[in-house]
Parts: sequence; structure tokens; C-alpha cells
Amino acid sequence: MNFISAEIVRKTIQYPQLIAALRKAFRNQMIQVPRRHHHHYQYTQTHHNENTLLLMPAWEADGFLGVKTVVVAPDNREQPSIQGQYTLFDGSTGTPRAIMDAASITAMRTAAASALAADYLAPANAHTLLMVGTGTLAPELIRAHSSVRPIKEVLVWGRSTQKAQRVIDKIADLPCSASICSDIQQGMARADIVSCATLSKNPLLHGKWLRPEQHIDLVGAYRPDMREADDQLIKRVALFTDVLPHALTETGDLHIPIQNGVIREASVLGDLPSHCQGQTPIHRSGVTCFKSVGHALEDLVAARLVYSQLKRASEAKTEPCNA
Repeated sequence: MNFISAEIVRKTIQYPQLIAALRKAFRNQMIQVPRRHHHHYQYTQTHHNENTLLLMPAWEADGFLGVKTVVVAPDNREQPSIQGQYTLFDGSTGTPRAIMDAASITAMRTAAASALAADYLAPANAHTLLMVGTGTLAPELIRAHSSVRPIKEVLVWGRSTQKAQRVIDKIADLPCSASICSDIQQGMARADIVSCATLSKNPLLHGKWLRPEQHIDLVGAYRPDMREADDQLIKRVALFTDVLPHALTETGDLHIPIQNGVIREASVLGDLPSHCQGQTPIHRSGVTCFKSVGHALEDLVAARLVYSQLKRASEAKTEPCNA
């Protein structure tokens, strides 16, 4: 059984093929996903926030079974806030096939899911992207969105200008300009797509800053007491998520306004399965919002793609040459 590092994961798959694989999986619905486990714990008295252990299994008929084990540690400064491993099994025999770095799988599948949603929801000619947040997800979200829309300008906002510059440096190979954004409101006034991936407990994006036509991509707020968008924004947008119904309770961006009567559960108009199966009308005008929560189907699709690509490459190297 091999260990597949983060570097190999990122080199093995490209966003167009991962987005296509997610679209097919959400359309076919052959992958079974039980409700994931959340376990919150306080590690030491020096931590201000609880850590979260996530256990996310998924399996497909006559295919692979996978389990992601991840710890989210919001107070990490010198290490990534998301760390863990993904274990891929042969579903029929139970034989372990590979262990992979979970943070890279999570980052790439999350970015690909957001881009898949944007392909249904964002303005077709969207060319300016505001990235709010400077963590591991930030450069991946920029790359993924750039693979489905003609992004020419990227604005990066973060609490640290040094971290914002590091994000810009990581996307230097993309055919677009990139600069640090010092004010979110000003950035939203220019952006066709706003992607927000932070660990904020209080709203960073406000409804009064929305443009008449814009797509909002909310990726953080993985707990019901965290949120990135205020009530006015959530109430004004055409709202979608990755998979219903669990998204309604797992993120504060939906749970809090529902509990406060600002919106109803029916205010969420659809999810990725309904889009990919053609059950939800495509919205590319007005203001749309995709709330990402994460789904084990996405992890299994990404891990399966990595493993299959590496296996195919290995077999090609060992094939005998015909003289």
C-alpha cells in the first residue's frame, strides 16, 4: 500500500478533469455517503478555539471505499489548519490500496466543487475574482474558478498582506493579473465572483455591498457557530449548496439565519446533484450564492482519480516494448 503525498496529488490531477468527474458522480449518484461524524474537543488551555475531528466515509457499488480522517485546528499558525489522511480501499475485498494526504485532496475537491457550482451559477463572462482569505484553499479556488470562467484579474484580501502576497506568488503561472485588495467592500464592487474561505466566526461579506449581477462562493464556516456572510446577503441571493439536507444544519451561514427566521429551509433552491441532473434551472444572472459544506462523495471521486491516474501511469511504464 502506497502513501501518496500532497505534492503527488497536486501533480496528478488537473481541475478540468476533476470537475468533470464530480459532475458525472453527482449526476449518476452511484456513491453512497452516510452522515459524517463531527467531534469537537479542546486540546490545551492555550487554544482559543475547539479543534474538530471529521470522519467521512463513502463507497460505490462494485468500486472503491474511502474514509477521510481530518483534524481542523483553527489556532494553528506554524502548521496548516487542516491535516489528516485519506485511506482508499478495494470495496469488494476490503484490501487497502493507498493512503493519501487528506489536506490536498480536501483542498482540490473543495475548489473543484465550487468551480462546478460556478459553472452553473456565475456570469458567463465573469473576469474579475475577489479571493477573501489566504489559507491553503485560496490558490486552489483561484485556479479552479479560472478553469471554468475567463478570469483576467484576481484580487486577494487577507488580514496579513504578507500571506496575501504568498497567495499571489503561488498563482504566478496563471494568465491573469493579481494584486492585494485592502478593502473587501471595494473588492466586491469590482468582482464578478467573490470566493470566501476563512475561519471567521463573524460575517465578512455584507449584503449591502452586492452588485446587481454577481456570484458569491462561501467556503468557510464549517461549524454552525461560524459564518462568512450576513443576514442581508443570505436573504438577497439565489441560494444553493453542495448537498441537501445536511448543509442546512452544519454551517452557520445557513443554520443561523434559518434559526432566526431570516430565511426558510426552502430558501435553498438546489444543490449540486439537482444541478448535475438537470433538475434545477441554471442561474447566470442576478446574484447567486453557493454555500460549500463538503461531501464525502467529492473526496472519494478525487482520491479515486488520483489512484487511477497513478496506476495507469505505472502500468504504462512497465509495458514491454515491441521491437
